[in-house]
Amino acid sequence: MTPREIKRFLEAYAPKKNRTIVIVDYSNVEKWKEGLGWKIKIQELANLIKHFSYGNQFLRRFYYGSDYGPDNKATQLVQWSESVLTAANMNRFEVITKRVKYIHADTTPPSYRPKCDLDVEMTVDLIKERDNYDSIILFSGDGDLMCAIDYLHRDYGKECFVFGARGYTGKEIFDAKASGVVKNVFFAEDFEHRLNIRH
Repeated sequence: MTPREIKRFLEAYAPKKNRTIVIVDYSNVEKWKEGLGWKIKIQELANLIKHFSYGNQFLRRFYYGSDYGPDNKATQLVQWSESVLTAANMNRFEVITKRVKYIHADTTPPSYRPKCDLDVEMTVDLIKERDNYDSIILFSGDGDLMCAIDYLHRDYGKECFVFGARGYTGKEIFDAKASGVVKNVFFAEDFEHRLNIRH
């Protein structure tokens, strides 16, 4: 999409803003920087999301793990995790989080790798809040939510728009678009003039 097409789309979307839920899977969004060559900052993301959802903060939902490091008894968030969660709160997202788990990695020497999937929480929230929205804006290239999106579309008439990045958007999402379950798929690259802090 060109900047002019994006502007027209955002203007046309405006009447839906008070009946839209936004789901931000930020751990997935973070991965896009590898393909984009630039990082999507939370403030710029929040500014873009204002074009889709306005008013009820609980409908602008930000999912990210609380990382305390590999020590299960630690009570202090690691600096990066704390900075992300603080920025999300400051930008008026409804933050949904849980503790990051560290599991053994099959490496030599032995090591740990972090794991924190919030797909179940996203699915439950989408179903639980279904009476409060008509449209879904999903910031995630992960196709795991498509089963829930399909259910909400077919049984409750919800429409869904997905934001991903080229090369980081699952086949399930494009299949859902082809079948009419997802109304459209947008790419972060096309929104760089709104998402990249350097612009």
